[in-house]
Amino acid sequence: MMQIKQREGQPSPNLSAAFDPLLARVYAQRGIEDPQQLDYGLQHLTPYHTMAGMQAAVMILATAIAEQKHILIVGDFDCDGATSTSLAYLALGAMGAQRVSFLVPNRFSFGYGLSPPLVDAAMDLEAKPDVIVTVDNGIASHAGVDRAHALGLQVIVTDHHLAGDSLPAADAIVNPNQPGCEFPHKSTAGVGVIFYVMSALRRHLQEQGWFDQAGISAPNMAQYLDLVALGTVADLVPLEHNNRILVAQGLARIRRGLARPGILALIQHAGRDVARLQATDMGFVLGPRLNAAGRLDDMSVGIECLITNDAARAQTLAAQLDQLNQERRSIEGEMQEQASAVVNQLLDAEDRELPACVCLYQPDWHEGVVGIVASRIKERWHRPAFIFAQGDGGMLKGSARSVPGFHIRDALAAVDAKHPGLIDRFGGHAMAAGLSLSEERLQEFKQALNDYANDHLDAALLERVWLTDGCLQAHDMELNQAQLLRQSGPWGQGFDAPSFHGDFGIVQQRIVGQKHLKLVLAETSTGSLLDAICFNIDLDVWPNTCGKARLVYKLDVNEFRGRQSVQLMVDAIEPL
Repeated sequence: MMQIKQREGQPSPNLSAAFDPLLARVYAQRGIEDPQQLDYGLQHLTPYHTMAGMQAAVMILATAIAEQKHILIVGDFDCDGATSTSLAYLALGAMGAQRVSFLVPNRFSFGYGLSPPLVDAAMDLEAKPDVIVTVDNGIASHAGVDRAHALGLQVIVTDHHLAGDSLPAADAIVNPNQPGCEFPHKSTAGVGVIFYVMSALRRHLQEQGWFDQAGISAPNMAQYLDLVALGTVADLVPLEHNNRILVAQGLARIRRGLARPGILALIQHAGRDVARLQATDMGFVLGPRLNAAGRLDDMSVGIECLITNDAARAQTLAAQLDQLNQERRSIEGEMQEQASAVVNQLLDAEDRELPACVCLYQPDWHEGVVGIVASRIKERWHRPAFIFAQGDGGMLKGSARSVPGFHIRDALAAVDAKHPGLIDRFGGHAMAAGLSLSEERLQEFKQALNDYANDHLDAALLERVWLTDGCLQAHDMELNQAQLLRQSGPWGQGFDAPSFHGDFGIVQQRIVGQKHLKLVLAETSTGSLLDAICFNIDLDVWPNTCGKARLVYKLDVNEFRGRQSVQLMVDAIEPL
């Protein structure tokens, strides 16, 4: 039976006076007590002054620009990394740096981060770098930083991932999650960190009179907020107030048509309306198209799309990314089916009881898609999932996704400490991590991981509980309310879009698109009819002959041939 828990929180008098009752209730249940907490003006953005390492990074970059040193940006192969790389490249160029380039490690050749082989590859470039700036990576790149220093290069690390027991010996490190950093917003994405670095650099150069000397205008940093918003949402970092400011401001620029040509082209290829774009579209529609480049090919395609000023070229590159995303979806679908079949075999073999952490591997799985398949398996069976694929030299490359309450990177660190040498490399966050290990030690890893999980993973965390904002009255299921909720974000990770639960009569039900359930529902108190859709339904259960169902759903606006109507986006459904 579906477990549902209603969020707690009652609107304060200030909230009740300022907002519609339903919206006030939703905000209160997200910890909002005062309307000022929903003011997303840039003047409320937390300044950069408490971010450790900022001054050192700014001084190195200012000197590099003044002396026209070659600055090489080393990025990551996901959306946060692509937007971070693009922002750094564009902002440095706008501030007068004439020798700026970027290098993103190919996932299949170099793996993640600033590795020694990547540094050596950088030195083989036609123009050798003088300064390396990492974005969205580097906090674990001890060997890569040492190799760069041995070759006479300076290294600035900008990152947001959790630091290990020691920090690399970089010339400057800017990372809100490094020990001793007083910057309060630890959930800032990699693109947010480099935005802060570039903003601090601009201020310094302006105070030093650099722009007047160079005969150029100081760039307006707000022009890069479309990139910040996209990378922040796509990286699934919690949208606390500071991140909501960044996302809201970037989203507003995109809706006004002020985004990069590449972002506008991606929106067009995704079939979305620029003026009505939502934060969730960046996470579920735009982000995957950029990520597809890093998963299947080379993220430089995505970065080129984001940095070009040529609208026609942006369209061409966006079309390439769209095609790559279709290929990714096909590969992912096949891998997901195979992974699900293995989990079902495990259930049969283990008498319907899965291990605490599911670890799956097949030799022909695609290394670039393991992360998204891990997410799907975690969502379906609600337990930590590790998906492995074949890497180089007998090594397996794995990606992990966790459930709330079980810190996946800490789990890997504990396994690594107890079994030295078992894991070759690992890193990540509370909810997501990556690792590599030798194929012959996979079973040993599974055992060690589940031994740790059995001691530290509360069984209650493996029970899916749907957290909702309660039930809706019939008068709340109107188009104006759905529009109001849609416009009142940005909603995202940690500031979840409003969701509700309730029982409905089923008037019609049919499968569309092979595995999606299209419904016509009757609201129980008035009998009024509502359209609903549930994606990726369990075809063993639906459609069926039941006349009622319990739903967890979001109130949404469906647009068809210029007409808007209410539609329920169903997150979970069970027959009654």
